[in-house]
Amino acid sequence: MSVDTPRRIVVLRHAKADWSQESDHERPLAERGRKDAPIAGRRLAATGITFDLALCSTATRTRETWKLAVPELAQRPRTVYEERLYEAGLGDILALLNEIPDEVKDLLLIGHNPGMHALADALAGRVEGDALARMTRGGFPTSAFAVVGFSGSWKSVEHGVGTLVDYWAPPA
Repeated sequence: MSVDTPRRIVVLRHAKADWSQESDHERPLAERGRKDAPIAGRRLAATGITFDLALCSTATRTRETWKLAVPELAQRPRTVYEERLYEAGLGDILALLNEIPDEVKDLLLIGHNPGMHALADALAGRVEGDALARMTRGGFPTSAFAVVGFSGSWKSVEHGVGTLVDYWAPPA
């Protein structure tokens, strides 16, 4: 695959988590999260993107989100549970993206805020339509996702490299 290949990164924040007595890493989804995750999966499927790879944080709430969202997709991508996505800042996530093999065209990240929102915002050097206005107005609530397109190698992913082409959040 050419390094000039058009690529997409879809940044998905985990569904609503419960505030249990568990450690933060082990917090499960709340009832609302269990309802919203399949809806997010259906909306991901509606984008028509066939993911080559899904990188999911190892936290319980992200794994549960993915487990409920993935059956809605036409094709299940290879999934890697990545410890570095838990509590990752923007720099950590960019470094992780720079490690993605160029055979991967479309990537799904399932992670946490503030990192997911910061990544979508940082990569979006350009915007199609009103996606940025919707993302700014709504923030990046649980189960929300942003689609960022770019051309080039994963090693070239940096601030402003992409175009924010879509943003979706579940109804409040």
